[in-house]
Amino acid sequence: MGGDDDEAMKKILQTIDLEMVYTMGKVSVFALRGVNLAIEEREFVSIMGPSGCGKSTLLHIIGGMLTPTGGGVWVDGEDITRLDDARRTDLRRRKIGFVFQRFNLFPTLTVEGNLRLAQRIFTDGARHRGGEAEHARREEVLALLGLRDKAKHKPMELSGGEQQRVAIARAIINHPSILLADEPTGNLDSENSQMVLNLLRDLNRDQGQTIAMITHNPDAAAVSGRIIRMQDGHIVAG
Repeated sequence: MGGDDDEAMKKILQTIDLEMVYTMGKVSVFALRGVNLAIEEREFVSIMGPSGCGKSTLLHIIGGMLTPTGGGVWVDGEDITRLDDARRTDLRRRKIGFVFQRFNLFPTLTVEGNLRLAQRIFTDGARHRGGEAEHARREEVLALLGLRDKAKHKPMELSGGEQQRVAIARAIINHPSILLADEPTGNLDSENSQMVLNLLRDLNRDQGQTIAMITHNPDAAAVSGRIIRMQDGHIVAG
């Protein structure tokens, strides 16, 4: 592969010899056993495996929410395992978007209010002259996700599929380097699941959003460009 191609295939996320051991009394439980993973910029990757295989632990570590007991994790060139809590939180705010099975929206805020809060968190609450640009970004994302007519609605006034689309909008509002999705269709019926999966596929294909998705559903994984399979704390395929 030539130099231009090497630059084009930038690793946005990489783990090397990643290990996670939970100690329960005198018993050590190995959740991850030397996981080596690389995800390229603009990839859409699904991570599959049976319950207890370590896939959710892996997602929480690469998202900076857990510290591994061994190995390293690089997100957009930064080794997050060497950062203290404050700097890891800052990296997570700047470079990672999260979508969970439970929508985790603020019920007292409107759709627009949930997005506005995400923008405030991104700027660490600083007051600055970005109001018009931030408003334009909210309008752009709401239109992209088919939610412009829901901007003034609160979460309980929305369907499950609409709430998950709001959660995705919140996750991408600040242009994250990587979007991490943990069973994003787990609480949805088949119609809304397909709508959300199509949306993720379009974000990857049309917007170039890098996505890593945890799922147990082969139909969900099929929308991604690569499937990584885990078993007993190891990557066994992909």
